[in-house]
Amino acid sequence: MNPFMIALVIIFVSIAVAIIRVLLGPTVPDRVVALDTINTLVIAGMILFGTATKMLIYIDVAIVYALLSYITTLFIAKYLQGGEL
Repeated sequence: MNPFMIALVIIFVSIAVAIIRVLLGPTVPDRVVALDTINTLVIAGMILFGTATKMLIYIDVAIVYALLSYITTLFIAKYLQGGEL
């Protein structure tokens, strides 16, 4: 089995654990951090998949997705802090 695919399986298991935290998180900030973790793991998975298949489009999409994820996390943090959007 390809080492990239083993790493992808580990990432998918980590995403499943983070989904459990999203569903059972006791507070809203816990859920937001779990969603941000899922976003980070998806980005890592896209980069791994793009490297394994030697298709650069996945890495380009991962970069754009990372930027959008970062901006979204900033907006959510500002909203939870009580600021206006």
